[in-house]
Amino acid sequence: MKVDLSSHPSGVTALVYPAQAKPIGAAIILGHGAGAGQQSAFMVGFATALADRGVDAVTFNFPYIEQQRKIPDRGPVLEACFQSVIERTRGELPSARHALFIGGKSMGGRIATQTAAADPFLPINGLVLLGYPLHPPGKPDQMRDKHLPAVRRPMLFVQGTRDAFGSPAELTPILNRLAPRPTLQVIDGGDHSFKISRRDPAAQQAVYASVQEAIVAFIVSITTSAQTPRSGA
Repeated sequence: MKVDLSSHPSGVTALVYPAQAKPIGAAIILGHGAGAGQQSAFMVGFATALADRGVDAVTFNFPYIEQQRKIPDRGPVLEACFQSVIERTRGELPSARHALFIGGKSMGGRIATQTAAADPFLPINGLVLLGYPLHPPGKPDQMRDKHLPAVRRPMLFVQGTRDAFGSPAELTPILNRLAPRPTLQVIDGGDHSFKISRRDPAAQQAVYASVQEAIVAFIVSITTSAQTPRSGA
């Protein structure tokens, strides 16, 4: 079941995938990558899988996707959109007021980190970054990590060893300097979308399932600890 959470102040559409069996009392908002919106197979698949595992999952479109434009909006517009989705989600979902995580695929995850870094009082419990775009492909001199120390929340990075936007080896020294120390899940042979090189549907599905289970384990580990959002609800 999906529930439409449209009519955000930013004018975007969001969808809720309610937790199914045994809800764990937490919600996650996932932003999409630069090239495809919330209806992409990756976004729908991950939101559905997380809901099946007990998490209320929320996806949304950034304004440029909603307006059928190909070029992403500038950072401040994307961050303002993410902020508005957070506010609306907390107002609509009781689980989000109990424990809220944000993140997304590639650009969506990067914007989540920028949104969190810009507001130390943003009421979130942690971040989930699926294929963090550390730098543009072939341009390791254009790093996107300066804001990460300001996030100061638990973070889960899932990165494929064939990711052209940044390998686990490139991420590791950066993450080692952050507090709290992020969790890094390495996908052996995975590309930017965790796709493996061999054409084996069962093996590919197993890779996705391992990532989804890691996300839920991360959420559970945070929600069962003494940590709470950094701002009053």
